[in-house]
Amino acid sequence: MNTSDPFSKPDLLANAITRRRYQHLAPFYDSMEALTERRFSDWRRRLWSLVKGNYVLEVGIGTGKNMPFYPTGVFITGIDLTPGMLDHARTRLRRTDLQDWVTLQLGDAQALNFPDASFDMAVATFVFCSVPDPVLGLREMKRVVKPGGCILLLEHMRSPNPFLGFLMDMLNPLVVRMMGANINRRTVENIQKAGLELERVEDLGMGGVFKLIVTHGPTKGE
Repeated sequence: MNTSDPFSKPDLLANAITRRRYQHLAPFYDSMEALTERRFSDWRRRLWSLVKGNYVLEVGIGTGKNMPFYPTGVFITGIDLTPGMLDHARTRLRRTDLQDWVTLQLGDAQALNFPDASFDMAVATFVFCSVPDPVLGLREMKRVVKPGGCILLLEHMRSPNPFLGFLMDMLNPLVVRMMGANINRRTVENIQKAGLELERVEDLGMGGVFKLIVTHGPTKGE
C-alpha cells in the first residue's frame, strides 16, 4: 500500500491475514506474554499516568492489558480488529468496576468509525508493529483527536544499532508468521510521515527498541 497517499484505504487482504493470526493467538496470548508483561506493566502505568481529558480512545485494546492502569472518571472507548482478542477484553472488563466507563467494539485502526475530533486523547500500546499500514493508522488517530489533544504510544521498533537492526530485519518474516508483530518497524519515522508532531520520545532501553512516545495531534484549523 502507498502510505504516502493521504486518501489510501486499508488493504482488506492484509487485514484478513492479521485478524486470522491474532484470532489464532487469542486463546493463549496472555500466557504467551506473561514473562515480558512483568516489565511492560510499569511502562503501561507510566503511559496512562499521562492521560488527560474526559474521552479517550484506545486503539488495539487486545485482551485489555491496560485496564488496570485506566485513570478514574474517564470515558474510554477501546477498539480491536480481532473478535477473539476483544472477547478476552470483555471478560477482563467484567472483573472490574469500569463497566460504566469503558466501551469495547470491533474496529480497524486504519479506518476508525468515529467522526473527526471525537476524543481528547488517543492511546496505543504495542499496536503499530502489527497494523498493516501503520502510517494510515496513525493518520486516523490524528483525525479523531480534538485540536490540541495528544496521541500517546508505547511501541517496540527496529533498533538503531546497525547489527541488531540487521538481525531484526532477517528475523522479521519468521516472527510475523509466528507472532503477528513486525519487529523492524521504523515507528518514529512513521509518526512523522503521518503528520504528527513529536513532543517527546523516551528511550526505555534494550538497545533503543522500546520507546514511550508523546505526540501532538491536530492543531486548530488543521
